[in-house]
Amino acid sequence: MGSEPGIGWNIVREAAKYHEVWVLTRPDESQNEIEAELARNPIPNLHFIYFTLPFWYDSRRWGHSGGMQLHYYLWQIQAYFVARRLHQKIGFDLTHHVTFMKYCNPCFLSLLPSPFIWGPVGGGESAPNTFWEDFSWKAKIYEITRSLIRKLGEIDPFVHLTTKKSTVVRATTKDTAERLYKIGAKQVQILPGFGLPEEDMALLTQYEIPDETPVRFISIGRLLHWKGFHLGLRAFAQANLPNTEYWIVGEGPECDRLQILARDLGIDRKVKFWGKLPREKALDLLRDCHVLVHPSLHDSGGWVCMEAMAAGRPVLCLDLGGPAIQVTNETGFKVPALEPYQAVRDLAASMIHLVKDPELRISMGLAARNRVSQNYSWNAVGEDLNKLYAEVKRQKPGARMTK
Repeated sequence: MGSEPGIGWNIVREAAKYHEVWVLTRPDESQNEIEAELARNPIPNLHFIYFTLPFWYDSRRWGHSGGMQLHYYLWQIQAYFVARRLHQKIGFDLTHHVTFMKYCNPCFLSLLPSPFIWGPVGGGESAPNTFWEDFSWKAKIYEITRSLIRKLGEIDPFVHLTTKKSTVVRATTKDTAERLYKIGAKQVQILPGFGLPEEDMALLTQYEIPDETPVRFISIGRLLHWKGFHLGLRAFAQANLPNTEYWIVGEGPECDRLQILARDLGIDRKVKFWGKLPREKALDLLRDCHVLVHPSLHDSGGWVCMEAMAAGRPVLCLDLGGPAIQVTNETGFKVPALEPYQAVRDLAASMIHLVKDPELRISMGLAARNRVSQNYSWNAVGEDLNKLYAEVKRQKPGARMTK
């Protein structure tokens, strides 16, 4: 899986290749799936400790978002006491908070008497104010609420304490790193906090780089205002290229607005909305496309960018958030996000460039595939993490860790 569950599982699995690892998590977070997987493929160094609040078992009882966040905050306090008892028995050499990936939530495990690594953490990104003109009133309320929640987190004394206690903080974006430094972080590393499984790498690297027409652009993700797919549609219309198509995969509250926009722009015959598809089917569609368009306005990660790069597809994105860390000038185009009209103009110019220069598509695709293979497989992430652990606990041979 992608997102938080995939990041948590893969990081602890990679860490257990090198060290003995205890994982603290909740029983409602895929316990059955975890135990079934470990029964099929045992990992002797990996130990799971499941627990949850005795008075609030269902973390979603009071709402998927707000209720979950309150439950998580209280669960973090509980986790400290569970970890402290374990530490007295085991003597952990290092503690690492992996998920949730929010820089404005505290981690009480930082209070343990062992070196503490915090992250990957993100969430410090914001949609530039000039882009709000395209948002619906609901989208604007979402952005305002998100900003207020972050500000509350930034004045939380326990967030400041977590930051102060961290030996190393790992941030997924430059924006998050800047916010962490402002609240007292001593050392922040900026890098994506996730990778691609080897089986996905093996599949995606087998995709041939297409050179036939029509040239197809594709966007994959939830149809949310901050994903910026409306900018991709406007750029596609402005480019006005013959023998091209634009595929959009996903569902969400912006679906109707995007379909209306495509009609208003006169490109609805060249744009296909596929709706929500299983991941395997979405990757099959990626095989038939030439370029990924991912103009997200605040994305801490950008998993789909890595998948597209592994498949040898250039990526068009804004110079914002996680995609801006992943994509280089050799692997795609990341355009400045100063004003909507400017971003659309630059995205359109990039589309024209890639359509008219198939050799550039091929060279960028090969460079993208090589970049992911060297830096963003889970194996590579695990090796990097092991080096970090060794550096943090250099004076303590024989690692034992809690997550």
